[in-house]
Amino acid sequence: MLKNKAPNDLPPNPKLNRILASLPAKDYERLLPDLELVEMPLGWTMSESGDHVNYLHFPTSGIVALIYSLEDGSSSETALVGNEGMVGISIFMGGESMPTSTEVQSAGQAYRLSRKIMKREFALGGQLQHVALLFTQALIAQTSQTAVCNQHHSLDERVCRWLLMTLDRTDNSELTVTQETIGNLLGVRRVSVTQVLGQLEKDHLIERARGRITVLDRTKLEKRVCECYAVVQDEYERLLPSKRGSKN
Repeated sequence: MLKNKAPNDLPPNPKLNRILASLPAKDYERLLPDLELVEMPLGWTMSESGDHVNYLHFPTSGIVALIYSLEDGSSSETALVGNEGMVGISIFMGGESMPTSTEVQSAGQAYRLSRKIMKREFALGGQLQHVALLFTQALIAQTSQTAVCNQHHSLDERVCRWLLMTLDRTDNSELTVTQETIGNLLGVRRVSVTQVLGQLEKDHLIERARGRITVLDRTKLEKRVCECYAVVQDEYERLLPSKRGSKN
C-alpha cells in the first residue's frame, strides 16, 4: 500500500488532514518523522471486524466507510471518514479492536502512524489527545444519527444524505460509485437505489453514468435531505478544527 512516487510527484502535505493541521508546531514536528504515506485504493479493506489495529490513518484525500456486517452476509455503513478525521480509534480508546470493518469507498491517500507512536503521543495528554477524543465524539454522533436516520427516514432522504456527506469529503461534484455499492452501504436493494437515483436525475439534481454520479444542484439536494445531515455536520464543525486550518 506504500506510495510509489514519480521523480516529480510531490507527496501531499500532511496538513491536508484537519487533525494533523490543528497540532502545535512542536507536536507536529515531533510526529512528522513517524508519519508514513500510504495509498488507499478503492475497495481496500483496511481492517476487518475484530482485527487488532496496528496503525492509525490520517486521510489527506479519499473516503473510508465504517461498515457493520451481519451473519447473513448483509451489511450497512455506520459512518464515513475523510480528511476531517482518522481511522483506527481503537488504538487509543483501549478496546484494541472494533466491531466494524473499514473499507475505502473513494480512493485517496493517508499518513499512517504506528500503534506504539500514537499511544506515546496520547499519553502525553497534548493537543493530539484532545482533538482525537473530540473526533471520536463526533464519530459517535454520526453513527448514532445514521441509526436514527435508517429507522425513521425515507430512502430518498437517506440517499441524499449519503450523497452530501460523500461530497463533503471530496474535492469535486463527481462521485465514483456504483448503485450496487450505495445499496450495500445503506443496507437496501440495488433496485431501490436505482429508483431513487432515477428520480433525482429526472428532477435534475444529479446526472448518472456507468459507475459515476455527478451532483448538478447541491442546493436542491440540501433542501431534499432529512435533518440528520445538518445535525451531523453541525456537530463536526462544533467539535473539530476548522477546514481553513487544514489548508495551512
